Amino acid sequence: MLALLGAIVIGLSLGLFGSGGSILTVPVLLYLLHMPPQLAIASSLLIVAGISLFGSVRNGLQGLISWRHVLWFGIPGMLGTYGGAWLGTLVDTRWQLLVFSLLMLVAAAMMWRNSSKNIANSETKTFKPAKIVFDGLVVGVITGFVGVGGGFLIVPALVLMGGLSMPVGIATSLVIIAMKSFVGFGKYFMVMSEQGISFDWQTIGLMIIAGIVGSFIGAAVGKKLPKQRLQKAFAVFLVIMAAIVIYQSVL
Repeated sequence: MLALLGAIVIGLSLGLFGSGGSILTVPVLLYLLHMPPQLAIASSLLIVAGISLFGSVRNGLQGLISWRHVLWFGIPGMLGTYGGAWLGTLVDTRWQLLVFSLLMLVAAAMMWRNSSKNIANSETKTFKPAKIVFDGLVVGVITGFVGVGGGFLIVPALVLMGGLSMPVGIATSLVIIAMKSFVGFGKYFMVMSEQGISFDWQTIGLMIIAGIVGSFIGAAVGKKLPKQRLQKAFAVFLVIMAAIVIYQSVL
């Protein structure tokens, strides 16, 4: 039940902000379900992919997705994710968790900053293919290595360098997250299956369903509540979670 509640919170964040929720998936699997670190990171990618894919279908029906940006950001992101997942199978999981906890702090800082200086009101710039491709590769490597979607990095890149509006940027980011996460999970699955490691498919499926329910709630709540205050509260929560991951898994 605690894991399902955690999955609902993940979906809530994705529905509200288009980012942030996926970074909670690994702690939920680690500390509520007591999965081994590498299995938690791999399973996280599939859970994030499933939730994001469902949200993408809904956004696609509403015409909110920029497929040009999906191509320029998503394809390099998939290549980067494959490489990051390959690297993740070679290193000590403590390094993965350390990078993951540092990434949580970066996500908290970016969410706090974006809530204080609303990115939606920022001056959007012209489309810059080279920077979009580079960002896609970098975010992809991070996605594969630590099992997060990277929406908190993708959305600002699409808005500030891709020239998209905030709603279209959020919708487009979910497609990219789904693409990258499926590829990253595929690489982990191949390597871990050869090692005789099995996945808890029932838990993964239940968390995807709970996350989808949470994303519906988040999308509805986001229209009524002050998003800036919510982002600041979520940023503080991420800092606390990062401290717990460092203490429990690294120190």
